[in-house]
Amino acid sequence: MGMGNDQYGQNYTKAARRAIEDALRHSAIPMFQTLEPTLGLSADDMRVQVTVAVQKPDLVNVKELADTLPHGQAKVQAVLGGLNVSNPDTGNVIVIASAAVEAFLPYQGDKI
Repeated sequence: MGMGNDQYGQNYTKAARRAIEDALRHSAIPMFQTLEPTLGLSADDMRVQVTVAVQKPDLVNVKELADTLPHGQAKVQAVLGGLNVSNPDTGNVIVIASAAVEAFLPYQGDKI
């Protein structure tokens, strides 16, 4: 899980990208070091499902976000959530996004 924001540009994709980067910094999948030599699986074989939550999900470029993920076959969806915080004195809106990144191995049947 991760959180990101855009403090001045009201850019929902930028806030979502920062939330995804934050989530990736808080995770590791060391099992591929073992699975590659034994089962022939690499990090690129995993399915990656990303959910980002912002107040205006229709303004998130999910294809751009999927293209930034370092491994796996990624799918990104944007949903309603996150938070917009307005400064009453200036009218500036801070966009805050949350992200969940899930990774799945392909089905291995009897191999595991």
